[in-house]
Amino acid sequence: MHDIRAIRENPAAFDAALTRRGNDAAADTILALDEARRARISAAEMAQAEQNKASKEVGAAKASGDNAEFQRLRALVGEKKAEIAAMTAEAKALDAELADMLLGLPNLPMDDVPDGADEADNVEIRRWGTPATYDFAPREHYEIAGVLPGMDFEAGAKLSGTRFVVLTGAIARIHRALAQFMLDTHIDENGLLETWTPVLVREEMMIGTGQLPKFGEDSYKTTDGWWLVPTAEVPVTNLVNGEVVEESSLPRRHVAHTQCFRSEAGSAGRDTSGMLRQHQFEKVEMVSITHPDTSRDELDRMTACAEGILEKLGMPYRTIVLCTGDMGFGARRTHDIEVWLPGQDTYREISSVSVCGDFQARRMNARFKPSDGGKPQFVHTLNGSGLAVGRCLIAVLENGQQADGAVRLPEALHPYLGGKSVLSAEGVLV
Repeated sequence: MHDIRAIRENPAAFDAALTRRGNDAAADTILALDEARRARISAAEMAQAEQNKASKEVGAAKASGDNAEFQRLRALVGEKKAEIAAMTAEAKALDAELADMLLGLPNLPMDDVPDGADEADNVEIRRWGTPATYDFAPREHYEIAGVLPGMDFEAGAKLSGTRFVVLTGAIARIHRALAQFMLDTHIDENGLLETWTPVLVREEMMIGTGQLPKFGEDSYKTTDGWWLVPTAEVPVTNLVNGEVVEESSLPRRHVAHTQCFRSEAGSAGRDTSGMLRQHQFEKVEMVSITHPDTSRDELDRMTACAEGILEKLGMPYRTIVLCTGDMGFGARRTHDIEVWLPGQDTYREISSVSVCGDFQARRMNARFKPSDGGKPQFVHTLNGSGLAVGRCLIAVLENGQQADGAVRLPEALHPYLGGKSVLSAEGVLV
């Protein structure tokens, strides 16, 4: 959601920022709607003043016996009442049209975000680790012998359709261990507050974080109006929906492990093999609610938290800044972390960390009360994967694979696996 006052003050800058994202200029249309809405409100206020004046004079006319004046004033009161109703209704309709337009426009990129049309224009800012070399052709995760007994796509398809999987035995345990390891690291070392939330949310919560109204087809809606969350960002960020919090309580740093649900609309044919792109998956999500002055630094801190998980697991990765044409709808700046997958011989996204500024806060009306007693201000919000559990499982399996189909598991996971360190070629933890 955008600040209409900022658009009034500098429409050219607003349009320039929109066009950097590949959107058409919109300030003229927005300001025309805004002007029409304000004109109707002003007209209604003037009519109300005239009605009030006439209402006061009606009694005097009646008391004086001036019946003609009495009738004229009564008619004027009725006329102004109808005029007020009409102007108010028109203002309300224009306000709704303006709100719909503003809700449909993406956030504005920060000045230091690289310009570009798509992922080809993203900018790498660092790498960590060196991809291993193999004396055999590395396989994708679902082709590794030790993985086959515990990763059943046919069962998932029988139960639910394509892009579902059933995990059993050692694979299910490694998957669970990864989530627990991520949570413990974020809680004990990164100082995040563990948060458990519903995965069914009201529609206004999806609007608050920007999934609606524009991207409804990407998520699932129940017959009674709830939405299945595409990420824990939705419920956790909305904990401050409609709130005015104390400045001293900021920053608020959360971590949540949830099931996530995405329809993957428009992604047919992309990454359909294996676990890379599923309709149901697990993610450990980080959310920060901050003071406006600290949100940019918080983006770097959250990025480091996500990178730290991969470093502890020994997974090579690279971090990139998304260009203006590849950023998500609600982001002002996004850092994607891509993990090395030897089976694909490439880096693939495993985390996306974004600072949203006050974009979501305006949609949610989430504010803080300054310690100096000034007027409440909008908080800033950030979110990021820390990490996507299924994709981290893929990385662990592919990077640790051996020629015989076994998988050497990261040392950081051994305590979560009862001290076991290898997935055997038969699919057993040893």
